Amino acid sequence: MKKALSVLLFLLLSASASGQQGWRDQHGQVSTNTDARKSIDGFGGWLVVTPDADWKAKWETSADTVPRFAVANTVARGKQLFVLIFFANPKLDGSNAADISCDIDILKPDGEPSFHQTGMTCFKGAIHEPATHTFLSAPVIGWTGDATDHSGSWVVQVTLKDTLRQVTIPLQTSFELK
Repeated sequence: MKKALSVLLFLLLSASASGQQGWRDQHGQVSTNTDARKSIDGFGGWLVVTPDADWKAKWETSADTVPRFAVANTVARGKQLFVLIFFANPKLDGSNAADISCDIDILKPDGEPSFHQTGMTCFKGAIHEPATHTFLSAPVIGWTGDATDHSGSWVVQVTLKDTLRQVTIPLQTSFELK
């Protein structure tokens, strides 16, 4: 019942020779902004809902290994999903520190909130590698559809905020609970 699409993490480059900014694929081509992956003023955010229980092991690999995550489009009751929030190219202060916060909402098919949290710390501290690399934010939400949950389209919304750059990126994706 679960459709999965393999996702390859893209890199956010602040600028290329042509001056274009944004998420780039493994061939260096600028990708179009989508509801779930955007770049605004050089800051990038990406929202992925995955069924991969091994998401952490996939993420914590060497820098030359590109992690691949399945994307959850449909999920059966009792199966767990994970909400992953990625960012790239945050503005750094004088000590190479970034300050990224986020608001997270998971909405039921009727639009009512299942999860709502504002002002969460997504990342705060020094970055010891190029800021254009892709980083995983601190909050990772585990979600399981219970027997009492409504079938239908569940919406995940994240507002990612680079407080130093003063840029806000609204991200959204959805999945079907069967």
